[in-house]
Amino acid sequence: MISDLKAQKSIIEGIEKYDSFSILTHVSPDGDTLGSALAMYILLAEMGKKAEVICEEPVPHIYGYLPNADKVVLPENAVGYPCVISCDCADMQRFKKAEHIFRAAEYTMAIDHHFTNKGYADANLICGDASAACEVVYELFCAMDKPIGHDAAVCLYTGIVTDTGNLTYSNTTPDAIRMVAQMLEDGLNITEINRNIYRTVPFSKTRLQGHVLSNMRLECGGRIGIAKLTVAEMDMYGATNEDCEGIVDSVRDVESVRIAIFIREGRDGTFKVSLRSKECADVGRIAGKYGGGGHAGAAGFTSHESLSTTIANVLHDAAEVLGE
Repeated sequence: MISDLKAQKSIIEGIEKYDSFSILTHVSPDGDTLGSALAMYILLAEMGKKAEVICEEPVPHIYGYLPNADKVVLPENAVGYPCVISCDCADMQRFKKAEHIFRAAEYTMAIDHHFTNKGYADANLICGDASAACEVVYELFCAMDKPIGHDAAVCLYTGIVTDTGNLTYSNTTPDAIRMVAQMLEDGLNITEINRNIYRTVPFSKTRLQGHVLSNMRLECGGRIGIAKLTVAEMDMYGATNEDCEGIVDSVRDVESVRIAIFIREGRDGTFKVSLRSKECADVGRIAGKYGGGGHAGAAGFTSHESLSTTIANVLHDAAEVLGE
């Protein structure tokens, strides 16, 4: 449960005080940032408040089933209301083009579960022990005595299951499982949701991931797995950034691998580095070194170095974390 009741109260007071809100998600949106933001949108709408959900990129096709996903707007189309709430954003850099909306707000609030979040908003509800931001939002519904209807449940369930690997990762909490159980008891049908998330794959994604994984390599006696992807390779398969989701997890699934690395080239010349680990390694330390963030088992950062330098740096750091 929420350990910082004072922080939770400050968020509730902000919600009650203001009438219009801009809700921010992070770049490369996943199920948790979208789920928590759209659940907050539902909560505010049911209170008679005006709200908008803003995302740097269009909602990925895989999450198109989320209630109100069609109402998510790009930063350039946003109104920019007096109060801003960020969901699942460890720092302001994660807003990308929407950062100016946050900075221009009269009052700001952050709802998050990343322990690297230092509290950049006026009011911060950061629960580092929670499995997902959606877990924090679920408790906010309860604290405000607001019912979690079907649409909110779809959003909250999505965030919890995607951030916990369908309730299998080490960050899965007893509270998360209890929340899912309660939503099931209240009638949530998870079959279609899980099919959308885990069992519906575009052909372009299948081909791309086969290419990347067939070219991955193992280092440090097989304890480090590394895969890379260039823009040219993405274009060759007609793939999108969304098609890259899950690659790093497949690298981690290799039996000998303790740290998995996936490096993807962006069209701006930078490289997005995704890191995953098994329980013996803390990849959050690596990401933090380069201005990134995340958790011990899942983290990432953006590299502005060349591909060869990025590979050399992250391999050196991963070996160091493993004590090589």
